[in-house]
Amino acid sequence: MSEPDSSAVAHTAAGSHAPAAPAAASPPVRYERQGAAAVITIDRQHRRNAVDGPTAAALHDAYLRFEDEDDARVLVLTGAGGVSFCAGADLKATDTMAPRLMSAEGPMGFTRLTPSKPTIAAISGFCLAGGLEIALWCDLRIATEGSTLGYPERRWGVPLIDGGTQRLPRIVGLGRALDLILTGRMIDAQEALAMGLVTEVVAPGTHLERALALAEGLARFPQRTMLADRRAAIEGLGMPLADALALEAKAGPEVFEDGARGAARFAAGEGRGGAGAGV
Repeated sequence: MSEPDSSAVAHTAAGSHAPAAPAAASPPVRYERQGAAAVITIDRQHRRNAVDGPTAAALHDAYLRFEDEDDARVLVLTGAGGVSFCAGADLKATDTMAPRLMSAEGPMGFTRLTPSKPTIAAISGFCLAGGLEIALWCDLRIATEGSTLGYPERRWGVPLIDGGTQRLPRIVGLGRALDLILTGRMIDAQEALAMGLVTEVVAPGTHLERALALAEGLARFPQRTMLADRRAAIEGLGMPLADALALEAKAGPEVFEDGARGAARFAAGEGRGGAGAGV
């Protein structure tokens, strides 16, 4: 869930200290609509966007807003400032996090919930501890060159309780996951890409732009079939194959008409040569 003092980690990883606290308080979480995407931004730059109790509550509220807005088809989660996506839970504010440890929605805001629509993490800089757990909660992860990912809280004996022990093996495989979980080593974006931890590596400063472009591409697809396929992939993981195939087939009648219309469009020439794919 959490990380060692975020300024200490930043100093170790990048040879710099956390920025000074802002002169005036600003909301720790921003919710904005950009086209079909809902953008949730963690903005506690003076703490490397580490999450305290009020920030976690605000993240949960933003998540619920996304779920309630039917025209918000994709959630993009990012951190303000470009230096840190999220450095985990704020260990200087553990008293504000303690009441959340066993919450149904998850200590970091929503990490024990499963969204009904696609989610993308737009990562720049430090993505550590609980911050990595939040990124793993997302379906896709876009990271800038120079980003750093890992579970450094291993060194301080702080446990992973925001899904880190469960989602990482599902994404990169048990062997690679145990490497990061047991050693606490931090990796760069290229290594994360090679192991499948991130989906794509982009130039510095372009992570949000790329995530929004990807979100718009997903939003243009026929939604019912895409969401049915997404749900089957998520819920079927870990099931015996026969049960998972039955789960996949169950969605068929619900979306058959959509599929038939799509097949007719393809037969008429739409999408030939891969056009429209690879959003």
